[in-house]
Amino acid sequence: MLGAIIGDIVGSPYEFDQSAPKAGFTLFAEECSYTDDTICTVAIADAILRMRPYQESLLDWCHRYPNPMNGYGNMYHSWLQEKNPLPQSSFGNGAAMRVSPIGWLFDDFHDVLRESKRCTEVSHCHSEGIRGAQCIATLVYWLRTCRITKDEIEHAVKSRFGYDIPPLKDIYRIGSQGHFDSTCQETVPWAIRCFLESESFEDAIRIAVGAGGDTDTKAAICGSIAEAYYEVPEELIEQAYEYLPSDMLRVIDRFYDHVGRRIDS
Repeated sequence: MLGAIIGDIVGSPYEFDQSAPKAGFTLFAEECSYTDDTICTVAIADAILRMRPYQESLLDWCHRYPNPMNGYGNMYHSWLQEKNPLPQSSFGNGAAMRVSPIGWLFDDFHDVLRESKRCTEVSHCHSEGIRGAQCIATLVYWLRTCRITKDEIEHAVKSRFGYDIPPLKDIYRIGSQGHFDSTCQETVPWAIRCFLESESFEDAIRIAVGAGGDTDTKAAICGSIAEAYYEVPEELIEQAYEYLPSDMLRVIDRFYDHVGRRIDS
């Protein structure tokens, strides 16, 4: 969960930049903030921990924080404004950036698939949105339970979810041209490649943000995966906590109490 949140905060200032940040950029800059990625991730964790419907929790948290940095996606924002929100045929990457808690809080593969579908289809009722969410939740689950190796991930993702993962050099070349795409079809395999090329949690976040484009969401998804593989440095956790309001911190602490990973911050 904190992997997604740290990636979101670190990537937040660069989301609409025409060029990616230079190597060695400051991770937690003054202009950083949590965005909708963090709000929705907290909402999903809170829903599971309190046994609330996913839609109810998402609406609660997003109405509580209606104006995050960089705003909500257009279709999701429209969904939030409806009196009785109905599922939209969206395949935006918002489906995949919020599901990491599911990969931690469910201990059966079929439960992970079912719950990632359920939490997605309330707002992103499109096969591509559901595929992206299930892929990321499954990777988190596989990495923490089966300890699947990086060499196995690319084949597993292709065979189970049908994603082709592009080379990092192609991702960086396209990102350097100011390309911006917020679909699951692009963001999910790109974020996976950024993780596969990394050597540490921090390195994964830097690679994802350095790829440009939808930096906060790409880094949130990459961070979700990386947290299940690497140790998250304590100093990054402490810095991320400084950006978060108390109600979010309470959910995060309760989440880690539940999954058994103690975090001192």
